[in-house]
Amino acid sequence: MPKMSTPAMAVRSKKKDRAGKSGPWRDVARRLVKSKSAMVGLSIVLLLVLVACFPQVFAPEGMDEQNYGRQFMPPSWQHLMGTDNLGRDIFSRVIYGAQISIQVGLISVGLACAVGGLLGALAAYYGGRADNLIMRTMDVMLAIPSILLSISIAAALGPGLFNMMVAIGLGNVPVYARVVRAAIMTVKEQEFVEASRAIGANTGRLLLRHMLPNAMAPIIVQATLGVAGAILSAAGLSFLGLGIQPPTPEWGSMLSAGRQYIRDAWWIVTFPGLTIMVTIFALNLLGDGLRDALDPRLKR
Repeated sequence: MPKMSTPAMAVRSKKKDRAGKSGPWRDVARRLVKSKSAMVGLSIVLLLVLVACFPQVFAPEGMDEQNYGRQFMPPSWQHLMGTDNLGRDIFSRVIYGAQISIQVGLISVGLACAVGGLLGALAAYYGGRADNLIMRTMDVMLAIPSILLSISIAAALGPGLFNMMVAIGLGNVPVYARVVRAAIMTVKEQEFVEASRAIGANTGRLLLRHMLPNAMAPIIVQATLGVAGAILSAAGLSFLGLGIQPPTPEWGSMLSAGRQYIRDAWWIVTFPGLTIMVTIFALNLLGDGLRDALDPRLKR
């Protein structure tokens, strides 16, 4: 006899079907978790974000507590990274510097992604003269190294945190414009876009609701790697005196201030430099892991 179906059995069957299905982002997360290097990078990045959000919890002292009686003290249990020429605790300043560096990295990349993403999406959607005009402008900007372009913008705007973020963001606009344009071009002619256009979806809805969500994989990877580049650019601008001004701690400005003491007090520049290196290394590990997890050719 055929089995009778009851409402309870139907509900259980639907739950099994939902449990058996896995969305694309769940597959991405599963592949990302399997990557040991990506997990190492993610752990370091999360630790840095935690330190940046609550520096007063981790720092034993304030960011600018001077004590001329303890100048140039080497690393010890009392001062894990030693003290600088003004007697300030370097460990505390490195922790407070993480707040500035993470802020600069996220905001400048967000600005570059917003402006560059809009230009790239418009170029890919409209094509023709609009595409040619936008992308040739981006090509001209790409002909100038991004750090040199950022230095020029920062020099024109003047030193300061806000100006530095704007300079780094505008200097990286062409990269995101090209990435978004290429991603939109791959989904522009797909069937679901044509179906949305056929039922009367306007340009904004097509771009924001249909094209961009399906082209996020390369954008996410580029943004992750871009944060590392932005932090490095911020350190370079501060090293040149075009970024954060003393006494606010920033890793690049700490390197610049301590370079004249490198022979006698190596710890003043070593620990901020190591922090920059570890941060960028972790972000690159995470970016590589995301690239592999988001690549559909790696699905098993």
